Amino acid sequence: MTCARLWRLAAIVVAVGSIAACQDLKEPLEVRATTLPDSADQMLIGMRVALTDGGVRRAELRADTALMYDDNARSELRSVNAVFFTPTGVQDATLTSREGTYNIRLGTMQARGDVVVNSTAGRRLTSQELRYDPGRNEVASDSAFRLTLPNGQVMQGVGFISDPDLNSVRVLKDPKASGARVTIPKQ
Repeated sequence: MTCARLWRLAAIVVAVGSIAACQDLKEPLEVRATTLPDSADQMLIGMRVALTDGGVRRAELRADTALMYDDNARSELRSVNAVFFTPTGVQDATLTSREGTYNIRLGTMQARGDVVVNSTAGRRLTSQELRYDPGRNEVASDSAFRLTLPNGQVMQGVGFISDPDLNSVRVLKDPKASGARVTIPKQ
């Protein structure tokens, strides 16, 4: 057998093997971009930071673990807890989530994974993602959410903008309500 024939045979074997391997996949592989802990600039255990706007404490952010990246400008958080405050310093809501990101330069926070916000007035919001901006004093999301009011009314939709105590919620898409009579403002 000549060298050219061996190369052709090897190419055919590789092609047939590649096609056969592709046929065995039942569903596409999911590739998740993750930030590896070993590439972090720093690792903090038991992080606690105040989120402020103009010197006024708007929230206190805590995490079991914080991995610092981008010259310590971004923190990837695990087991997130936050407490929101009014401008006079009174607690008005709490947040929990599995993970999150804190942008130190902007002072903003993003919570991800089983996000729950409980206001001191008894309102409860659940979602998979939520952003908090202390400069605007608002929480927002583009994800599906569920808001339960103390009287049992339930509001759902996709995306919202609200103050942290969930007193003024604007639904961005597909608003639905159940329970007692609810008036949904036109948008």
